[in-house]
Amino acid sequence: MNSDTTKVSGSSSRPRAEGEAHRLAIEPIDTSFSFKNKAYAALKNVIVSMDIYRSRADIRLDERQLAQDFGISRTPVREAMAQLEREGFVRSVPRRGVYVVRKTKKEVIELITAWAALEGMAARLITQKTDADVGSLRDMFATFVDGELRAHLDEYSEVNIEFHQSIIRMSGNSVLIDLAENLFTHMRMIRRKTIVERDRVDRSIRDHMNIIQALEARETERAETLVRDHALGLAEHVAQYADYLD
Repeated sequence: MNSDTTKVSGSSSRPRAEGEAHRLAIEPIDTSFSFKNKAYAALKNVIVSMDIYRSRADIRLDERQLAQDFGISRTPVREAMAQLEREGFVRSVPRRGVYVVRKTKKEVIELITAWAALEGMAARLITQKTDADVGSLRDMFATFVDGELRAHLDEYSEVNIEFHQSIIRMSGNSVLIDLAENLFTHMRMIRRKTIVERDRVDRSIRDHMNIIQALEARETERAETLVRDHALGLAEHVAQYADYLD
């Protein structure tokens, strides 16, 4: 295991010793709700917000410390960990502990390819709806003028994430929305990394504006193709440049 340190927001800046578990920045759990559900939601939120691809160092979680920080017993924490493992966010290693999962390059490409299919269909459905508020997508880019970036890159990344989630929601298809939810949670972690690489920001802005125009014009085939190709472009980028995933 690599001895690099991985910094977690709100945690101590003290260098982490070999094999030491990460101390997550969490609040005690509100006891008015299910302990297991609250622990699950809190842990998932922290994991998704971490920059897990910045370093190759393993990120180990301490079940006992988490229970202590939450102010609850270890049982609901263990149950929350089990659910997160089923969803592919953590993995349990016998006699070693629980680790945050980093997807391999192949796995990330497969996730993006599946997302491309779902989002492409969502775009098709949007063009067939007369009440779809496509203008709201354009409003997300109020900080962009004539294709020139007017916001900080990290802010753009969040707008980028919201843009793609909005397309899925606007489809109005509840099954498609449910299928995409967990898939995109994995994808947003890798998007934070890829959006700052090469010239992806400028290209992404152009792609988004073309997608919005096709959706507004209710050009079904063009909208579906643009959305799908945009996602597959990310898959191609990962295949070519994301060596940190291997």
